[in-house]
Amino acid sequence: MRNHKALRYWFPLFLALFFAGGLWLGYKLCSARHDSIGDKKLRELFGYISDSYVDNVDLDSLVEMSIPAILSNLDPHSSYIPAKDLEEANQHLKGSFSGVGIQFQIYRDTVNVVEVTEAGPSEKAGLQAGDRIVAVDGESFTGKDITEDKVRETLRGLRNTQVRLGVYRPSTGKTETYTITRGDIPLKSVDASYMVDATTGFIRVSNFGEQTYFEFLQALNALRVDGAQNYIVDLRGNTGGYMAPALLMANEFLPEKEIIVSTRGEHAAEDYVLTDGTGAFVDFGLTVLIDEMSASASEIFAGAMQDHDRALIIGRRSFGKGLVQRPIPFDDGSELRLTVQRYYTPSGRCIQKEYKPGHNDDYSLELLNRMYNGELLSEDSVKLHKDMLFTTDNGREVYGGGGIMPDIFVPNDTSGVTNYYLDVVNKGLITKFAYEYSDLNRSELSKAKSLSALNLKLPSDDVLLSSFIYYATTEGVPARWYYIKQSRNLIVSQLRAVIARNILGWSSYYEAINKSDNTVERALSEINAGNADAPIKSVPKNSTK
Repeated sequence: MRNHKALRYWFPLFLALFFAGGLWLGYKLCSARHDSIGDKKLRELFGYISDSYVDNVDLDSLVEMSIPAILSNLDPHSSYIPAKDLEEANQHLKGSFSGVGIQFQIYRDTVNVVEVTEAGPSEKAGLQAGDRIVAVDGESFTGKDITEDKVRETLRGLRNTQVRLGVYRPSTGKTETYTITRGDIPLKSVDASYMVDATTGFIRVSNFGEQTYFEFLQALNALRVDGAQNYIVDLRGNTGGYMAPALLMANEFLPEKEIIVSTRGEHAAEDYVLTDGTGAFVDFGLTVLIDEMSASASEIFAGAMQDHDRALIIGRRSFGKGLVQRPIPFDDGSELRLTVQRYYTPSGRCIQKEYKPGHNDDYSLELLNRMYNGELLSEDSVKLHKDMLFTTDNGREVYGGGGIMPDIFVPNDTSGVTNYYLDVVNKGLITKFAYEYSDLNRSELSKAKSLSALNLKLPSDDVLLSSFIYYATTEGVPARWYYIKQSRNLIVSQLRAVIARNILGWSSYYEAINKSDNTVERALSEINAGNADAPIKSVPKNSTK
């Protein structure tokens, strides 16, 4: 009941502000259309082209090409999405799509079923992990022309429509036909949720979509039942999405009337989003993991936790996206996403990194420059904007102007990356070997219902590595033992993790890979040292102890 109460207050207000702002912006754009000399010039230009140009010109296509060019002279995040691309652009943020409910991998020109969605249409029809889809609606569906996009386009479709799949099952050696009725398939944004140790729960959030908050809250409660007193929330690689789920997540960890985020722009008054006091996890320990790909809504959440000294932030400097886009639909089904405001963390800092209008290519190379400058490997290489100094609730120094700098910096771990490792990764051999191993041993491995049980059924690290090295030689990568020795732990860790994903699903993949993740290890170390208790008082900014 508590969460329904919170939603009653949050979403109506959020939606009201959203639509009011959209109407206001539409009015301003409409007014500007009549007053702008530039607008008159554009209309005259298209008139001249239509009436006088030497060849016939499709003006609609010309407009479609012109809009992105105009927007490129604004900021890097204002964008235009043609009608034909809008559904796909929004797909990962929606709570579900209509399809058959499988995760697949194309291997040897054949669609291999890696995982079947629980209670989904394919499971109900009888499909299993390890099956091969060899025909669709009576037509062959194998060969070099089969791409991931073609598979998705073919298997997805309108709800309650049917598709006939010819499925080869290696365990029986037979091909059977399954008629599957497409249904709603949930798109999860909480990829993993498990207990790291007796008192610490781990939750990985991959994006902020329509169902993220509900998935997150469900994970929080389930882990609390399992004994969680501390939480590690992993936002690494999370490029953002909808703002509302991030606000609701932050509300769970903060007391009443605390600022989560504020927004303001040239044509909009400053607005604050405050907590409502219904958070159920205010007294639980919290650690947040971020990296250079954590952006937008991820930075809103991490910034609020850091500014209120509510969580320990561990990892590397986040992306630095502090611009708010408002979706503005056009009559033809296309959409303009126009930057209308900047958002600010509770201390007042804007974490948008520098950009020059019209120089978006330079902006897109910024992450690459971080790598070249050594920032991913050394905290000393991070260039902080010392002129944008702010303080947290407890007086710790934080900086604006370029992402969220973590309280504890953890370098990118490249210790096992060698030429041999890069060769097998670039050829996709770790994934291929893990799939073949899982496929050959599926009947036995599928008896395991947990990662610990699965590991008991797998061979020792040395045997697993030796098998992989032999496999790699058959695929054209000769054994180079000097490099193999350096990459040993990295290769074995990834092999075990991918096999776990093939047998148990994505949550087990992260559970396996995190056992050798230096950022997760540092988080556990800080938690065990008592540094993740809220509110944070003892850990200085950018501690490297």
